[in-house]
Amino acid sequence: MTLTAPSQSAQSAPELRTLIGQKLMLDLRYFCQQGKGAKCREPMTTLPQELKQILHDYQIGGVILFAENVQEIDQIVELTQQIHNATELPPFIAIDQEGGRVARINRAEATSFTGNMSIGASYAQHGTRYAQEVASVIGKELSVLGINVNFAPTVDVNANPDNPVINVRSFGEDPHMVAKLGAAQVKAFEQQGVISAIKHFPGHGDTNVDSHTGLPRVNHPLKQIQQQDIAPFASIIKQHAPGMIMTAHIQYPALDNTVILNKRNEKMLRPATMSRKIMHDLLREELGYQGVTITDALDMAGISDFFEPEQAVIETFAAGVDIALMPFAIRSTDDISAFRQFMDALYQQATAQLSISELRASHQRIQTLKARFLAPKHQLSSAIAQSVLGNPQHRKLEAELALAAITQVKNDQLLPLAPRANQRIHVIMPDKQKATALKQALLAHAAHPLTITLSSLQGFNPARAEADIKNADFVIAGHATPAQSAVEIGGMEDLATLSQFSLATKAQPNALQDLLRFAQSQHKPTVFISLRAPYEITQFAPYSQAVLASYAYNVDVETAHEVSGPAYTALAKVILGHEKATGTLPVTIDKQADSS
Repeated sequence: MTLTAPSQSAQSAPELRTLIGQKLMLDLRYFCQQGKGAKCREPMTTLPQELKQILHDYQIGGVILFAENVQEIDQIVELTQQIHNATELPPFIAIDQEGGRVARINRAEATSFTGNMSIGASYAQHGTRYAQEVASVIGKELSVLGINVNFAPTVDVNANPDNPVINVRSFGEDPHMVAKLGAAQVKAFEQQGVISAIKHFPGHGDTNVDSHTGLPRVNHPLKQIQQQDIAPFASIIKQHAPGMIMTAHIQYPALDNTVILNKRNEKMLRPATMSRKIMHDLLREELGYQGVTITDALDMAGISDFFEPEQAVIETFAAGVDIALMPFAIRSTDDISAFRQFMDALYQQATAQLSISELRASHQRIQTLKARFLAPKHQLSSAIAQSVLGNPQHRKLEAELALAAITQVKNDQLLPLAPRANQRIHVIMPDKQKATALKQALLAHAAHPLTITLSSLQGFNPARAEADIKNADFVIAGHATPAQSAVEIGGMEDLATLSQFSLATKAQPNALQDLLRFAQSQHKPTVFISLRAPYEITQFAPYSQAVLASYAYNVDVETAHEVSGPAYTALAKVILGHEKATGTLPVTIDKQADSS
């Protein structure tokens, strides 16, 4: 097809085109050759000519990849090579590979680990060892794939049990521990040649609104903000300043109570992403951070519900942020001309509203970071990538962390279970996949043959579950809160998919509580497992003689014959007495749940 050339205004200002282009990071998650626009769901796994031209024409500084883009090792290597070859200046190629809840690359191939809160649970026993070693492995695996920026670690202090988006993505509630573990990960990522981007400044840990779906507000007084929210960022900047820091789409009136007009001409408090007081005066002048700053995704509702794309980008740049992440979605060939118009509008508004000297200073920060980490031209090897991703040493570390994190919160002389031959265990889990994974792990490590029946809360049959409980010698029940959020499976375009399961998810806690009450009435020894944020233990512990926390439930292998993940193996070993639970709760729960 014939591609439209950049406009005359862009051609007449080559410096501005480079300055603005290098300050943009696009997502190329989906792309359709036919005009489906926002409805397009064809994964972009190889770079089409149209997008290659856009990256080249507008000197785009980087791209972010999602699970749809990174499906197989050979394909990932080819795609990142294509992106690198499309640009004159080396591009940032970024991903969210935090580990645990947020891991974009296929878990069967990449080592994904059990996440930050499991690292926090291991801290009392192991210090920063797992933080450092996990980040080193993730960094190695990303580097051989050609991915040079990891939006990790999350150093938000999870001080709110109802936090829907951070929770187990945080190391815990202690700012000092979060800072130490975060600094260890930053250093380890960057030693592997992968830029670390700590997030979400000035802190997303004490919110009960997901900024993917709304605009959170933190009303802490200044002293609390400094001691809790900002403290890990300040400490890490001093210890080992990361290459990048990501902003939070959150209002912090104690830090900035100025107002901005939104697209409906309404006055509202400036979110941190658009606050010069926060992103320049606080972060650069007071905390002394001189690296690159990047917004959280600008298509999130915390921004897009209130601002048009051009205004959002200009306001973030005026605040002093270096890079605008996901400012405009290109989903089909029909979006190409709209993107060119968007860029023309940016050039015009930048000329009228932004300081050219600040744009040049921002450009210099970006180029300095690229010079530190990005080779001018690189040649990747699929064979090397195949040998590195998910190799036996990496999987061994993954299993070790999963086990080190398991926390025994309660044990009224029930654990370890010692089932006799042919006894029955009934397993209750949020869905069939998790139930099967725990069943297979228990069977693999049991000393005697067992009969294990399953209940899935997603496909719930209460009469069948009660019958199985009656026939069981032991009951093991697991639950995971909070429910899945947009960030886990990719972003804003997944919200419609999540809503299909919202009613079933909301009904699960009550259904499980009813089953645990029934098991109690039948005098069945019961183990409860918190599979995610351990705050839920308060609700379920009274109906259980033993309580464990794993902080993770992810499955790495799912075939017709095997469903397995490191957390399930670790849980089975602890439940059956092959290993001890040595983890420590990294957040506070109601101590009434602890009667060990």
